[in-house]
Amino acid sequence: MFLKHIGKHGDRKVCVLFRKVPNEDHMCLVLYPEILPSVWHDTIMKVLESDVGQQAKEFADALHRSLLPDGRPILETLHQERMIKKIKTEEVAITPRPGSHVRLNELNRIIDEMETGQQAIDRMQELDNQRGMVSPDVKRRAESQFKESRKSNVKPITAPADGALDDRQLASDMLAQATRMEVEAKSLIAEAARMKKDAERMHPGVIASPTSAVPTTNSVAKKTRAAKKTAVGENASQ
Repeated sequence: MFLKHIGKHGDRKVCVLFRKVPNEDHMCLVLYPEILPSVWHDTIMKVLESDVGQQAKEFADALHRSLLPDGRPILETLHQERMIKKIKTEEVAITPRPGSHVRLNELNRIIDEMETGQQAIDRMQELDNQRGMVSPDVKRRAESQFKESRKSNVKPITAPADGALDDRQLASDMLAQATRMEVEAKSLIAEAARMKKDAERMHPGVIASPTSAVPTTNSVAKKTRAAKKTAVGENASQ
C-alpha cells in the first residue's frame, strides 16, 4: 500500500513532517522512524497510516493534533527531544506511485503549482511518464510560472520557527485556503455551465456516458480535485 509523507534519505527511511522550511524552500523537516522508541514509533506510524495522516497536506499537521501514550503532544515532544532533523529537499526521494521516484524539491514545485490549475497536473503526468526525470524545458517553465503565481496565491501551511503549529495559526490558514477554494469553485461552476451549453449545441438532448471517467495522476492530484469538488457542491447547494 502506498503511503504519503514517506521517503528515503540515502538508505534511511524518513517521515517528511514539513515539505519546506519557512524562508528555506530548499530544506525540509523529517523524522527517522528507526531511531524512535518502539512505543513512539508504533503510535506515529498509526497516525501516518490513518485517514487523518494521509489526508493531511503536511504530516506535522496530523501529529500536532495527536498524543503519545503518555499524553504528551507528539509534534511538540519530537521537537523538545530533538528528534526532528532539517535536511535538503533534493536529498529526499519520494515515491508518488509504485515504480516512479521523484526528488522532494521537484515534487514541492509541482504540488505548489497544482493549486494554479490543470497545467501543473499535466506536468505531474509528464514527470510520471518519465519515471521521475523532468526535462529541462519543463523545469524552467515550472519555476518561472511558480515564481509569478506565488505572488498572489495563498501561502500553504508552514512550520513556525519552533517547529510547532498552534490552533490559531492552523485555523487562519484553513480559512484562507477555504476562501481560495470558494473562488475556484465559482470559476468551476461557470466553466461547467459553459461546457453544458456547448455539449447541448453539439448534440441536443445528449446525456453523460455512465462509463466516462476522469483520468487520475497521483494521490496529490486526486486530493486537489476532491477538495475542489467538495467546494463546488457546497456553493451549488446554497
